[in-house]
Amino acid sequence: MNKVVLDASALLAYLLDEPGSDRVAEALSSGVFVCAVNQCEVLSKLEDRGLGVDQALEAMTSQGIMDALEIVAFDAVLARETASLRAATREAGLSLGDRACMALAKTLAVPALTADRTWPALPGVEVQLIR
Repeated sequence: MNKVVLDASALLAYLLDEPGSDRVAEALSSGVFVCAVNQCEVLSKLEDRGLGVDQALEAMTSQGIMDALEIVAFDAVLARETASLRAATREAGLSLGDRACMALAKTLAVPALTADRTWPALPGVEVQLIR
C-alpha cells in the first residue's frame, strides 16, 4: 500500500480498536502522514477519555505507532490550502482538522483515509473510507 494521510477519526478507530481499524493497521505498516492538527485532535480525544497526553504518547510509542507516523507541521502553506477548502466543505460541516487533513492529502497528492462519511468529493483530493 502507498502512503496515505490519516484523519484523526481513522487514527482513533485504530487506537480504540473500532471497526475499520484493520484498514488503518494496513496503512500504518507502510507509514502514514498525519497533520499536526490531527495529531492534536487525537491526543485531545484521548485526554477526554481520561488518558493523559503523556500517557497517550507513551502508549503510542511503545506500540510502534509513532514510528509509523510522519507528523507534518501545520505551516503557512498548509494553512492557506486548508482555508481555501472552507467554501467547498461548509455544507458538509467539516472541521478545521478535517480540512487540514484534506489539504495535506491534496498537497502531497496522496489519499486521505477517514472514518467520516460526510466528506464531499473535491477535485484533487482522493478520500478513502475505513468502514
